[in-house]
Amino acid sequence: MTQIKAAITGVGAFVPDYVLSNDELSTMVDTSDEWIMTRIGIKERRILKGKAKGTSDMGAKAVQNLLEKTGTSPDEVELLICSTVTPDMLFPATANIICDKVGIKNAFSFDLNAGCSGFLYGLTTASQYIESGRYKKIILVGADKMSSIVNYTDRATCPIFGDGAGAVLIEPATDENGIIDFKNQVDGSGRKHLHQKAGGSVKPPSYETIDNQEHYIYQEGQVVFKYAVSRMADISVEIMERNNLTAETLNWLAPHQANLRIIEATGRRMGLAPEKVMVNIQNFGNTTDATIPLLLNDYESQLKKGDNIIIATFGAGFTWGAMYIKWAYDHQK
Repeated sequence: MTQIKAAITGVGAFVPDYVLSNDELSTMVDTSDEWIMTRIGIKERRILKGKAKGTSDMGAKAVQNLLEKTGTSPDEVELLICSTVTPDMLFPATANIICDKVGIKNAFSFDLNAGCSGFLYGLTTASQYIESGRYKKIILVGADKMSSIVNYTDRATCPIFGDGAGAVLIEPATDENGIIDFKNQVDGSGRKHLHQKAGGSVKPPSYETIDNQEHYIYQEGQVVFKYAVSRMADISVEIMERNNLTAETLNWLAPHQANLRIIEATGRRMGLAPEKVMVNIQNFGNTTDATIPLLLNDYESQLKKGDNIIIATFGAGFTWGAMYIKWAYDHQK
């Protein structure tokens, strides 16, 4: 019996209209366009504005875009997974809220949190439901309103993050294309270097935690940078080697968009020419769970059926992983 493979068969995206440029950011905190571009590679990021607007609003827009592009009815969707670190609320799941907003009623849904590796972990999870033969149409959403947990007086973190959402449709492959291999890993001891100090069960919200500004991103940049460079590059090379891929036969690297220097270092470690490395960090910053689908959406018109792609991520936890995909379709203009 032929093993069923899972394939990405469509991509949708949404980013807010408001653009926060480096020049505007430099009026809010002691930084500059030159400092940010040299160290991070980000020119601007999108910020979700509006009262009572959250991650589900962006996620729903991305899903609607996906449904329209692929000609998929909400009634056909059997499962929706939302990868996020900024849920609308602790419960219910943001995935449930997205389903309600787009009219998905014949599915079940849940949230998944793996830091910036969440979308890759979500792809891994969704692929298992497809490969089991139980489900035929799954939507994976990666969405984050990072501006809701960014301290805009902290020059070390506020230039990095932006808001956005992306979604992919995952279906059984009809040929040799689809998800071929993956490897995900975690080192929980890394949590002390990148986390949100308060708001969970260990340190619930209080006047003290608010006064101490403990509901924002806390990051030890140098430690995270070194760990990300080594782990993301190593696991990508491992996936290449065990699938007999070379720098010549690999068409694309789709890396998490956290820092341009990390992206470039990973590409060099894999022996790739710069033009094979997907980059859009300059436009959106680090949108956490949305970086990979936003990348795929931006490059969709350049992707060809059968292209060999490695997706690589690194995130809080620490979490990291890589996945080998043979792209399943040609873009229809």
